[in-house]
Amino acid sequence: MWQKLKQWAKQLKADLQALALAVTDARVPWYAKVMAGITVAYALSPIDLIPDFIPVLGYLDDLLLLPIGIYFSLKLIPPVLLQEFREQVALRGKQKLPRSKTAAAIIVLLWLLFLWWAGQLVWRWYQSR
Repeated sequence: MWQKLKQWAKQLKADLQALALAVTDARVPWYAKVMAGITVAYALSPIDLIPDFIPVLGYLDDLLLLPIGIYFSLKLIPPVLLQEFREQVALRGKQKLPRSKTAAAIIVLLWLLFLWWAGQLVWRWYQSR
């Protein structure tokens, strides 16, 4: 069981690197780039959706959101291109994913947009009462 989990984690890391390549490739559709970009930015961001110091929930977002983001991003990329990106990652070998201030800024921006949107919904609901 542990071996399967370790293999799955390695595959997720490799797929994340393949997504990073997809974001910069002109042959990838724009909507796939957006989804892959958000997923890679979240993975590289030092800021989590739920901070890790919160017991259980802090790691739950990493265990759920990141694999879900990777899954949907991979589904949007044409299979031929995805295979090419995976081969490039395999040829490069092991590489550590860097932390990115830009990725952190993107995550903060997404949070602010979400909070603004939620505030708008609450305000409209309050006004309609």
